[in-house]
Amino acid sequence: MIGLIRNTVRVVDHNSGWADLAAQACRRVLEVGADLIADVQHVGSTAVPGLPAKPILDIAAAVAALDVMPELIERLTALGYIYRGDGQNAGGHLFVWESEPDVRTIHLHVVTLADVQWSHYLCFRDLLRQDAGVRKRYAALKQELRHRFSDDRKLYTESKHDFVRGVLNAQAQHIFKNSP
Repeated sequence: MIGLIRNTVRVVDHNSGWADLAAQACRRVLEVGADLIADVQHVGSTAVPGLPAKPILDIAAAVAALDVMPELIERLTALGYIYRGDGQNAGGHLFVWESEPDVRTIHLHVVTLADVQWSHYLCFRDLLRQDAGVRKRYAALKQELRHRFSDDRKLYTESKHDFVRGVLNAQAQHIFKNSP
C-alpha cells in the first residue's frame, strides 16, 4: 500500500487509505514536537484524491524559526525518522521514514512558516485538489516521467519542477489580477 525502494520511481493509483496513514504520521510528529512545530500538513500527490502518486507520503511541517532544528532533529530521530539534511530551496530539512532498509514510506519536509516553500506546498496541493484540469495534466506528466526515469527518482522529481512553478506562477498572477 505504501513504500518505495530508494531511488526508484513507481506511480500508482490513488489509495484512499493514504489520508489516514498521513494523519497518523502527522499526529506522531506533533506528539514529539508540538512545542516546536507551528503546523504539520499532508502535502504532495498522496494528499490529492484521484491523483496517481509515488507510494510515499509527503508531510510538511512548519516551524517558527530554524533555531529549533537541533532539538527537533533529536526528537524525530528518536521517533525513528532518518535525518537527510537541509535541502534548503529543494524542500527544506528532510527526514525519511523507512518501513525496512531502503524502503521509504514517508518524506517529512521541515521549513519555516515564513519560507515560501511552506506556501508552495499548501497552494500546489490545494490547486490540485480543486482544479481537475491541472490535476489531469499533472497526472499525465507524472506517468510520462515515470517511464523515462523509472530508476532515477532525482531526475523524475526535478523534471516536474517547471510544471509546478508554472502552476504556482499562474495562480499568483490570478490572485494579483483579482486583488483590490
